[in-house]
Amino acid sequence: MAHDDGIHAAVTCGDCPIRHRAVCARCEGDEIEELEQIKYFRSFEAGQTVIWAGDRMDFVASLISGVATLTQTLEDGRTQMVGLLLPSDFFGRPGRGVAAYNVIATTDIVMCCFRRKPFEEMMERTPHIAQRLLQMTLDELDAAREWMLLLGRKTAREKIASLLSIIARRDASVKRQEAKGRMAFELPLTREAMADYLGLTLETVSRQMSQLKREGVIELEGKRRVIIPDMDVLMTEAGDDSDGGFLV
Repeated sequence: MAHDDGIHAAVTCGDCPIRHRAVCARCEGDEIEELEQIKYFRSFEAGQTVIWAGDRMDFVASLISGVATLTQTLEDGRTQMVGLLLPSDFFGRPGRGVAAYNVIATTDIVMCCFRRKPFEEMMERTPHIAQRLLQMTLDELDAAREWMLLLGRKTAREKIASLLSIIARRDASVKRQEAKGRMAFELPLTREAMADYLGLTLETVSRQMSQLKREGVIELEGKRRVIIPDMDVLMTEAGDDSDGGFLV
């Protein structure tokens, strides 16, 4: 069950680790104080559902930590993963009171939530929020187009290299580091989740990850830690030099 997270309740907007990328990135002074009045924290454990498509959604939120998936379910029960939410991503749509996707926690997550109606009212009189949300929405549109290319035209090896580069770049961005040279991050997805997201079999994902490791493109420590000796080499393996869109 989701719960308000008292541990995080003391975190202010000024202390927030994702604020420089979040929907409130351009807010200052009175705007931040007003956001403080309408926000609350929620946390979910890995595997829990945040919201089902079609359910009433009385909040919008920024993901502070962890990873969640966006999925859609067809009438015959088949489920398609259509997106990932990584730290600083915003979900929920002002003006829409119903969730468009299932949102499921892939890892333990913490969200900074805003009550939807007060947030909508604040948007009307706060250009900083409206402008930032527009920018994030346009970035998401670009990313969707990039992802169509990845799923439709790239090889299995390129898909996996692209996904790794996307996660590495987001990790660097949240930490305010440059995405170049040697990098290391915790892979937030299981091999099964990677297979689902990329439209590959589990065996293909494992085989390609092993091959990238064998050729020195990546290094693996334990179950989840990935080291990239040279980001440029990984980007070459991804088949382009794009940043992968909305995950970055």
